[in-house]
Amino acid sequence: MNFLPIFFNIRNQACLVVGGGTTAGRKVELLLRANAKVTVVAPELSPPLAQWANEGRIIFRADKFAPTDLEHCRLVIAATNDKSVNEQVSTLAQAQGTPVNVVDQPQLCSFIMPSVIDRSPVQIAVSSGGASPVLARLLRARLETMVPASYGKLADFVASFRDKVKQRFSFDERRRFWEGVLQGPIAEMLLSGHRQAATKALEDLIGQKKALASGEVYLVGGGPGDPDLLTFRALRLMQQADVVLYDRLVSPGVLDLVRREAERIYVGKEPTHHPVPQDEINQLLIRLAKEGKRVLRLKGGDPFLFGRGGEEIETLMDEGITFQVVPGITAAVGTSAYAGIPLTHRDYAQSCIFVTGHLKDDSMDLNWEALAHPHQTVVIYMGLRGLPLISRELIQHGMPPDKPAALVQKATTSDQRVLVGTLETLPSIVEVADIKLSSIIIIGDVVKLHEKLAWFAVAK
Repeated sequence: MNFLPIFFNIRNQACLVVGGGTTAGRKVELLLRANAKVTVVAPELSPPLAQWANEGRIIFRADKFAPTDLEHCRLVIAATNDKSVNEQVSTLAQAQGTPVNVVDQPQLCSFIMPSVIDRSPVQIAVSSGGASPVLARLLRARLETMVPASYGKLADFVASFRDKVKQRFSFDERRRFWEGVLQGPIAEMLLSGHRQAATKALEDLIGQKKALASGEVYLVGGGPGDPDLLTFRALRLMQQADVVLYDRLVSPGVLDLVRREAERIYVGKEPTHHPVPQDEINQLLIRLAKEGKRVLRLKGGDPFLFGRGGEEIETLMDEGITFQVVPGITAAVGTSAYAGIPLTHRDYAQSCIFVTGHLKDDSMDLNWEALAHPHQTVVIYMGLRGLPLISRELIQHGMPPDKPAALVQKATTSDQRVLVGTLETLPSIVEVADIKLSSIIIIGDVVKLHEKLAWFAVAK
């Protein structure tokens, strides 16, 4: 490797930045975050640097660089647009053994500034050795999605127990102990904001007052289909699950992001066909968690919107099983965005209502009068089979037959289809198109905007 990766303690140390522009400002910001004492030498300052100087956060010398500026400096950064000045700073600093960085000129540097993922006290530095700072920033952005912001809190939490653990366990035992803690439910309690519960669980584990129950259930919303719409937290839990229970609304792209070694159990349900009844799913979650497994219950959309997530966590609570709930982008919201049909718009709809159109005994018990109210958008889940009945009832309860309506199939995926018509014509349009499952129906004047805003669906 061309550079030794180290972390340099510059707290309360004198650091010099030569240059007063935007680039210099970014370097000064990093030095201040590391609690350095910063002096800036430049003829003039950019507005942010000027503000910091006025606030006393930095020392400003309004002049050209002079060799005496290097006296007593622990670290130097040159960020001017004058090549000769940068070379002079580099030569003088290296001659006296002071670490120096010259922005975008690695040949003049004795150290380089990496892209940083800051989860203090946890820090991750990414560098391309000066070959491509843009590539380093892209790698940092990718790593940002994999390291939760709360990892800093986790590091502080672990540090507060280090002495107790050191007194209780041998070296090899400590390693295994911390691996179990950091990969198990105690860490998840802390990361999800339950510090008090995590503290008690860790204290009990250290004192061996009770065994650590490692089984846990993650109830995760898989979103409407596009894997890019998953939350950071969902991805993290998907990558540490031992077994996943998933339904038919989870797209293949989302399922591919589950840890490859995890056991996969399909528990999908379709109208009139429930190969695994809900009660059996609940009992399966309980059994697997009690076996000590980390169980991922992966659902399409959001688990609390027609996803029966509430029923599942009620069962888990009754059994005393630890669980987490991770919201997902709802199917309605994803469909709306990717189909170019806003759910609300001040010219067309001031409210939106979500209902399920699932047929039971060829009937549907909905508040038709409320649904037929003007100036609102009606979003119908699981309404494909009942679409003719929905259309007929809404018209009978006062909704105009020419009210714009759309059906979107497999929204947010590469197989997305959008069929647009009216409340009266949409059933026949859908019948001719031979649409299958995984569809959302949107009824309301906002559907008029689809043609104008449909570029969004293409631009995704």
